[in-house]
Amino acid sequence: MTTPPAEPSRASDRTVWNRVLALHTHVERKLALELQRRHGLGLSEYRSLEHLHHAEKSELRMQDLAERVGLGQSSVTRLVGRLEAAGFAYKDLCPSDRRGVYAVITDEGRERYRAARATYTEALSSAIDTFADDPGLGPTVHALRAAGG
Repeated sequence: MTTPPAEPSRASDRTVWNRVLALHTHVERKLALELQRRHGLGLSEYRSLEHLHHAEKSELRMQDLAERVGLGQSSVTRLVGRLEAAGFAYKDLCPSDRRGVYAVITDEGRERYRAARATYTEALSSAIDTFADDPGLGPTVHALRAAGG
C-alpha cells in the first residue's frame, strides 16, 4: 500500500505565497516603469486598453472593465476619464438601459495599445528572467513557467 503525499503545511503555503507576491511586486514595478517611460501609459491604463481591444465590439460595461482590471467603480471611472482625455477611449451610454455606461476604445487607443504591447511583452519576460536565477524566487519562476505550458 502506498502512502498518500503529505499535505503542504500552512507555513509553506505562506512562504510560497510571499514568494509569488514578491515576484509580482517586482514584475509589476518593471512593467509600470517601462510602459510609462516609453508610452506614457500607466499599467492599469494599458490593461484597460488591452481588455477593450479584445472585447466584442471594442467596448465593455464600466463595471466589467473594473472587474477585469481589478479596480473599484470610482477608480475605473477616473481611469477611463484619463483614457478619454488622451483620446484613447470614450464613454457611451447603453441604448437599452440609459443607466449602463460603456468604455469604448478609439482608433488612437488601439494604436497606442499595439505600440505598447511589444514593450509590455519584452518588459514582462525581462523582469521574470531577472528572477529566474534568484535563489529565493527562481523556483517560483520555474514552477509558474512550467504550469503555464
